[in-house]
Amino acid sequence: MLDRAMQALYLLALDPISETTGDPNSYGFRKARSTADAIAQCFIVLGNRHTAQWVLEGDIASCFDRISHEWLLAHVPMDRAVLRKWLKAGYMEHSILHPTDEGTPQGGIISPVLANLALDGLEKLLLEKFPKWYWAAGKTRTNKVHLVRYADDFIITGNSREQLEDEIRPLLEPFLEERGLQLSAKKTVVTHIEDGFDFLGQNVRKYHGKILIKPSKKNVKAFLAKVRGVIKGNPTMPAGTLIAQTNPIIRGWAQYHQHVVSKATFHSVDSAIFEALWRWAKRRHPKKGARWVKERYFLAIGSRRWVFSGKAVDGHGVATTRHLFRAQSVPIKRHVKVQSAANPYDPEWEAYFAQRLAVKVDANLNGYRTLLFLWHQQNGLCPNCSQPITTITGWHNHHVIWRSNGGTDGAENRLLLHPNCHMQVHNPTNSVVAPRPITRASRKA
Repeated sequence: MLDRAMQALYLLALDPISETTGDPNSYGFRKARSTADAIAQCFIVLGNRHTAQWVLEGDIASCFDRISHEWLLAHVPMDRAVLRKWLKAGYMEHSILHPTDEGTPQGGIISPVLANLALDGLEKLLLEKFPKWYWAAGKTRTNKVHLVRYADDFIITGNSREQLEDEIRPLLEPFLEERGLQLSAKKTVVTHIEDGFDFLGQNVRKYHGKILIKPSKKNVKAFLAKVRGVIKGNPTMPAGTLIAQTNPIIRGWAQYHQHVVSKATFHSVDSAIFEALWRWAKRRHPKKGARWVKERYFLAIGSRRWVFSGKAVDGHGVATTRHLFRAQSVPIKRHVKVQSAANPYDPEWEAYFAQRLAVKVDANLNGYRTLLFLWHQQNGLCPNCSQPITTITGWHNHHVIWRSNGGTDGAENRLLLHPNCHMQVHNPTNSVVAPRPITRASRKA
């Protein structure tokens, strides 16, 4: 625990440096960036009919396990004695201490930033070697070399197969070798955009000049295998409990892919899960007919006639009916990519990130008008600690009644507080500075 606390402390100083010096189109393990941003950048550099047609799919072999300690100690701007202790600490397995002569501990919270620092500079190197504009044959031409990186997975676009194989790949190898790394011979390939390639669980491909990004077949197969494993592995589990286990898996997967062309895939996935559940129900009651099984487990809700459902008891001991989550219920929403130069630690970008946060909260609170109204009225801040309320911090809806003139009449109001601040408010020794009360009349207005 002391070691993790020390890493967290040094990370507070190291992360702003990493953000400031990082590659503009690196999106892995960085604040306010995600896989959706990396996929959106792929669309930008490959989506136009004048953009690059060839892609180098890069994969670094055992990146975290092979990063050179000497390079990290020479280039990471932090206390070298402390960094050396972390890198050389070793690891325990079956009560045996194994030394670590290379690589960073994958369980360490500072390791992703160390890996990013080691790989940063690759985009700058490519830009120096292949500037955006160059002069050839009496004309100004465009270099279509772009890097999109997420952690140790990356793609590089190019004008031709020859450019990627004969010019760009030889440029990558010494860059990585200096850091103790090398490209995976099996996974690093050059692909034409019309053949498509998989990146971060999604397939990027052009169909007759139009680029479509879909969930990859490999990702869909792995997802269905996981859901089927839960269903087959629990043949006697109550239906309500089974739904509680499968719903988070389905919801998380669907929300990951909701920014790309996924509607048809969602439909096929829901059909496959329905078939698995139908087999589960039939095996559970081998002597019952199909009509009986349908009436017991598949209810009619609205226009839908086959909703897998089951009884379950919530945390308060109240019996409720749970329904299977459908991937198709997740709407397709195009993701707005973060600007490549945006730095969450730079005060100049504060308004930009506040605007992005507001859009994200609006989307997550869609349908919850009261919560959305409160969040906007509080300017997205917790009135107890004046820190932002986000989907990561979470919130509690706190009920407040203001008294006027010391009497019993008052205006009902609610506040959004951080969960920890909510606990502090209920402690008599703490108080909260509340914003202007919201009466029922003003709420209607």
